[in-house]
Amino acid sequence: MNLIEHFIEKAKSLNRRIVFPEGSDERILEAAAYIGKEKIGQPILLGNKEKIYEQMHNLNLSIDNVTLIEPKTFPDFNQLVTMYVEKRQNISISVAEKLLSRELIFGGMLVSSGKADCLVAGACNPTATLIQSAVLTIGYRDKISTASSFFIMVLPGNRILFYADCAVNIEPDFEQLAEIGITTAYSYKKLIGGQPKVAFLSFSTQGSANHPLIDKVIQAVQLALKKEPAIDLDGEFQADTALVKSVAEKKIKKPSSVAGQANILIFPDLNSGNIAYKLTQYLANAEAYGPILQGFRYPVSDLSRGAKVKDIIGVSAITSLQV
Repeated sequence: MNLIEHFIEKAKSLNRRIVFPEGSDERILEAAAYIGKEKIGQPILLGNKEKIYEQMHNLNLSIDNVTLIEPKTFPDFNQLVTMYVEKRQNISISVAEKLLSRELIFGGMLVSSGKADCLVAGACNPTATLIQSAVLTIGYRDKISTASSFFIMVLPGNRILFYADCAVNIEPDFEQLAEIGITTAYSYKKLIGGQPKVAFLSFSTQGSANHPLIDKVIQAVQLALKKEPAIDLDGEFQADTALVKSVAEKKIKKPSSVAGQANILIFPDLNSGNIAYKLTQYLANAEAYGPILQGFRYPVSDLSRGAKVKDIIGVSAITSLQV
């Protein structure tokens, strides 16, 4: 059983309510029908009911285990509008009604109101649009003000590493970097279990070089430790110090619960993170699952616009496990 199959089996025991705002996309329809049939979750498709019915009929897909919702005709639409106005506090009812007629905003409010557990989108919408909608409706988790992402990297021998942030924040400052480290530790704990060991990476290992780029990582580590002292995190480390025990023993002068045994790598910027995950994927023959969004009060996941049905099913399972 590979990792995604493992996640799918775990998701079946939870049976979360998963909102799919892009209910007219054929890939979403096929994935939702499968998820409902196999009891991986309870799919909620948003859009024009008649059109979705017709599409699913033409695709020979069952709607028996799928809920269809058309935002404007939803019985609790006005309640969600009122909640949105209270949340934003700077818009009128009429503006809120127009916004909630959009499936992404409506889907976010379903999750925010507790009428659904998580949201999966991105097949038809850019990542930036999805993040903006999630911020406006679901909001960030406590003590977090940065949306970020991670990849699950499965190396030969089933070694699992989390890489962050490889898809969202181009050049995070030290405060954002600290939050990325903390949030990725939460994500690891939810999905993998065990103790997250977070290494903040640089081209320096604890003072072996001096540069403002290194200072940013040092500040991020200090802030993350201050915010979440219970999490095992350390740095600044070069990658070999973070991952290889024999190297860490030579380079690290003080005791570290992370050096040489990190399972989460925090990259200082998007350049390094994106390059690293692709090199790992193709040169180390690793499986790369993601990018998976994190940092929100309730789980939101982003799909590639080229996502296949099996990708949507896998992401949906991962998202449901983060509730």
